[in-house]
Amino acid sequence: MRALLIGATGSTGKFLLNELIQDDDYSSVSIFVRKPTGRSHPKLKEYVIDFSNIEQYSEHITGDVLFSCLGTTLMDAGSKEKQWEIDFGIPATFAAIARKNRVNSFVLVSSSDASAKSMVFYSRIKGELEIAIAGLNFGQFIIFKPGPLLRGGTDRAGEKLVVKVLNLVNAIGLLRKYKPLPTEVLAMKLAKSPWKLPQGTSVVKLEKIADF
Repeated sequence: MRALLIGATGSTGKFLLNELIQDDDYSSVSIFVRKPTGRSHPKLKEYVIDFSNIEQYSEHITGDVLFSCLGTTLMDAGSKEKQWEIDFGIPATFAAIARKNRVNSFVLVSSSDASAKSMVFYSRIKGELEIAIAGLNFGQFIIFKPGPLLRGGTDRAGEKLVVKVLNLVNAIGLLRKYKPLPTEVLAMKLAKSPWKLPQGTSVVKLEKIADF
């Protein structure tokens, strides 16, 4: 199987890249990045691209499964417009091109609270993205909906605080829906999902992720 990956330098994507490279079920892994990663492997194809003009790289967006781990925060993006461009515009464009090029499967890292009707901007972005990709009619569309992600070495003070609080309330049986999930564990499950799940649309919530 030939894999395509966007978000390969992020906290989940870097672990997913390792999984895909090491997995003998994947014959090649193509990643699309803004800057060279310095990674080298016989299976790896790295494309340094201009994300404001993705269409010019259409010929390279071919394979069997496209993984999207792309995402940012409002603080890192700098504005809602920029966050929308990164979290919705880029993956939606890649998905449309991939489907046109007959890529069969799309695996998306979404959010537990994703909803196009949400009052929370981030959750609304993810909900709109799920709808947009579903409309492309991939043969296999897998949506992962984890809670907060546990990123090793994170320097985000707010994120560390949220994880500590959630770990405390999880310990007494509350808010299991929001149990923090290590990004390396999520990456392992993502890599296996095209083989483990059927054709059609599958939604993998936090409580189901452990079943892989």
